[in-house]
Amino acid sequence: MTPLRNILIVAHTGRADSLDAAVRVCRQLSTAGAQPVLCGDEHAEVLAAAPDLEHVERLGDALSIHDLELVIVLGGDGTILRAAEIIRGSKAPLIGVNLGHVGFLAESDREDLTETITRALARDYEVEERMTLSVRVKVNSEVVYESWALNEATVEKASRERMLEVVIEVDGRPLSSFGCDGVVMSTPTGSTAYAFSAGGPVIWPGVDAMLLVPLSPHALFARPLVVGPDSSFAVEVLDRTQGTGVLWCDGRRAHDLPRGARVIVRRSPVPVRLARLTQGPFTDRLVRKFNLPVTGWRGPLSEGTAQ
Repeated sequence: MTPLRNILIVAHTGRADSLDAAVRVCRQLSTAGAQPVLCGDEHAEVLAAAPDLEHVERLGDALSIHDLELVIVLGGDGTILRAAEIIRGSKAPLIGVNLGHVGFLAESDREDLTETITRALARDYEVEERMTLSVRVKVNSEVVYESWALNEATVEKASRERMLEVVIEVDGRPLSSFGCDGVVMSTPTGSTAYAFSAGGPVIWPGVDAMLLVPLSPHALFARPLVVGPDSSFAVEVLDRTQGTGVLWCDGRRAHDLPRGARVIVRRSPVPVRLARLTQGPFTDRLVRKFNLPVTGWRGPLSEGTAQ
């Protein structure tokens, strides 16, 4: 007997277009003989919109994340980050269909939805592993919080009118201290997200590295830093800070940081697996997603001539 192919759909069902897309995907999967799976609230909303889909499974009832073959994400990058959180520790890859704006992590767009599902059912994709971050908070040498991030871990000031006073540490050694609005510690995947908005460089996904970008620093030496994958960052909230800080992981998971708290960030051994339909250059993705001007480019010179 052929094992049932359990495919999780994660969608922003609070939006009508996302709910409609989730219903379409469930029907296409069912017609092909696969088992659609939904999370709790989304399961109830899809069944309310399409009662004929009563056969759709609910994640956590009889199925765990380890029973999944694939995760289809319908939405923008925020929905993809939520899906990565839901299946953390599973080997199932994520494939994103962009229903939002930029959708940098998504593999295809709304108009390609049917073809994307067809190729997913045919297993016509390559799996790419993306680095994630392991995040730990210590207070008085005691670990008080642990989390992870696909894009970035950010230490920020908790009050708009107060400045955060921090000391930055790389590989167990202090580098600089300054007042700032915060500090972003990012993966290459996150280099096109918050770190990019803060003035950090874009790092190609194939580069094993971590990035640190200060936010509005008051210092002479507070430039973005890029370190190797075996390095570590630490940000300590100094006692002279007037107020407190807050740690955000991917903008989804938060933890308050009192004065004296230390946030340590390293490479996590657990990557996020993305299903890729095309293997085009990352340069093309940057141009397409950011609508960059390339008019006038003539391309490489003919073979045998200097470039």
